[in-house]
Amino acid sequence: MDTLHIEATKFTPDILLDPEERLIRLVGKSYPENTFDFYAPVLEWLQNYFEIESSEDTTIELEILYFNSSSSKLFFDLFDIVEDAHNRGHKIEVKWIYDVENESAEEAGEDYKDDFEMLNFHLVEK
Repeated sequence: MDTLHIEATKFTPDILLDPEERLIRLVGKSYPENTFDFYAPVLEWLQNYFEIESSEDTTIELEILYFNSSSSKLFFDLFDIVEDAHNRGHKIEVKWIYDVENESAEEAGEDYKDDFEMLNFHLVEK
């Protein structure tokens, strides 16, 4: 399986999906013009990754500085895929990284953690 790297823009995060390192990382702002088109390759990669890869540990790091409502919905879709993989035995650690001064990012992380309570989900203050 190939690594997928999408470089950050003014409106989209830097995305690194690295199967060798077993690392999924999104860093930056997320308010693309068409959220679902932008993230479609990411969701497809994730589905394939969790179907192909073994249940070895995978780390997911999200450091999203700002995101719009359609990105919020998309992150739910992403966590649905991750939760399904977890339920099938994959060992996954989710790190929601936020700046101490960014209360909305912290609150969003808390909401996702509450909604996906079966996941090994950590809020990480930066």
